[in-house]
Amino acid sequence: REVPSISASHPSHATEHPNQLKMAISNKLRVVGPGGPKKVAKAAASTGKSARFYPADDIPTPKHSRKGTKNAPRVRSSITPGTVVILLAGRFRGKRVVVLKSLESGLLLVSGPFKINGVPLRRVNQAYVIATTTKVDVSKVNVSTIDDAYFGRDKDAATEGEQEFFAGDAPKAAVVSDVRKADQKKVDAALLKAVNATPMLKGYLNAKFTLTRDDKPHKMIF
Repeated sequence: REVPSISASHPSHATEHPNQLKMAISNKLRVVGPGGPKKVAKAAASTGKSARFYPADDIPTPKHSRKGTKNAPRVRSSITPGTVVILLAGRFRGKRVVVLKSLESGLLLVSGPFKINGVPLRRVNQAYVIATTTKVDVSKVNVSTIDDAYFGRDKDAATEGEQEFFAGDAPKAAVVSDVRKADQKKVDAALLKAVNATPMLKGYLNAKFTLTRDDKPHKMIF
């Protein structure tokens, strides 16, 4: 609020002591009520009434975040463990792979198998696959130890030094760990037994899906 000006020429002020004059000025400038924003919020919460005085600074409030733990996305009913799907995007687009299970993140764990079409254990988004009616028995394939954390990148391997940074932009060969190789062999061994038990299934998985000019995908039955 507006503070009245105090003039030294006023008769009452001329006879006052300097200390008394300072006290009079400080009393007129005194702010009544809680001082900080936290005290204002605390006082309003305790009394249940709105505060008479508002702080000059805004009280920081946490913003709504969507990073909380949520349920995994639903997988289409046409995609179940053992379903043969066609990849539509990525490095292995056009390949037919076998779905082993759905992960907690909603992604699909698939494998070629690697010995048939070169597709290793990897995660794919169900939005970029075509589910077929072909099924493979994967009940004897143990993938219980493979989850989303299994595909996480190693932080030490991802960081590079100053010399590697200025060495050039030559692509580096992917390094597959021995654990990945051992798990791939174990999964392929059980998966190949199920594939070989079905006639012509090995050739079907090895064939790449393509479309010609006269093909009509909307009329195809996969």
